Amino acid sequence: MVKYLVIRFSSIGDIVLTSPVIRCLKEQVGEAEVHFLTKKAFSPLIRANPYIDKIHVLDGNMHSLIQSLRVEQYDYVIDLHKNFRSLRVKSGLKIMSFTLDKINLAKFLMIRFKINRLPEKHIVDRYMETLELFNVKNDGKGLDYFIPPEEEVPLSTLPELFRTGFVALVTGAHHGTKQMPTEMMINICKELDLPVILLGGKREKMTGKEIDRQTGDHVLNACGKYNINQSASMIRQSQVVITHDTGLMHIAAAFHKKILSVWGHTIPEFGMYPYIPDQASKIFEVVGLSCRPCTKIGKKKCPKGHFRCMNDIDHTEIVRKAKEVF
Repeated sequence: MVKYLVIRFSSIGDIVLTSPVIRCLKEQVGEAEVHFLTKKAFSPLIRANPYIDKIHVLDGNMHSLIQSLRVEQYDYVIDLHKNFRSLRVKSGLKIMSFTLDKINLAKFLMIRFKINRLPEKHIVDRYMETLELFNVKNDGKGLDYFIPPEEEVPLSTLPELFRTGFVALVTGAHHGTKQMPTEMMINICKELDLPVILLGGKREKMTGKEIDRQTGDHVLNACGKYNINQSASMIRQSQVVITHDTGLMHIAAAFHKKILSVWGHTIPEFGMYPYIPDQASKIFEVVGLSCRPCTKIGKKKCPKGHFRCMNDIDHTEIVRKAKEVF
């Protein structure tokens, strides 16, 4: 028995992107036992993953967490977060560890000087590099996402118009500079003669209400109605997903959906684009904008004030593509 602890504390998309590491470890290492450490708020994302033998959560008390992890007597740590907290865990366990290269210098050069030294490699493949010593290879099956059966949303609970197919429009993102302007989403909904379901958390309730107020009966506002697994269920049952660079985009990729991803301050070259999406998927972005990317994570609002990375995207092209691939 070889016992692994995989660490990724946050966030939604980053945790979903670790799923090939978990699956490949479990399937390719003889008698592997795989544990996963994350923040408590994100544990629902992996609760139903059959490749994870045990989930550990960080809930404020790092000393107590490290003590409980020592009891497990791991053979190796796979650190896919590489931050101060994961360093504390590794220091506390004092066993061999393998750590993600976050390519921070290359990102800094791209953000500050627009010098592109970024590797032409998806972060999933950089995650997989941490397993090279164990002769574990990427199996090419893409991402996993497992929804607990009790959190599946039956189509029968939706109005009749939405039971035979719909577009899922993701309204929220953790950072404002990743998020489509509300007016853009309103225009997309107005010009789509297809059923549209708005997905978002409690923070997007007001945005959802505003889009719903200015559009027609073909738009269903589900912002704040579903938890993450229920939202994933809606993504899985949709025909097309329109989304910014956010967690639900990666969940859509796990289900091999047709993804129309809309990029603001972040760029696909950072390696976080949809991983093995449907061939009909498409990326919408403003290429060559001198201020883009402006940060590797995100800001509340555009530091230049014009938000051209989103405002210059032609929403009619998103509408056209959504109709084409529906």
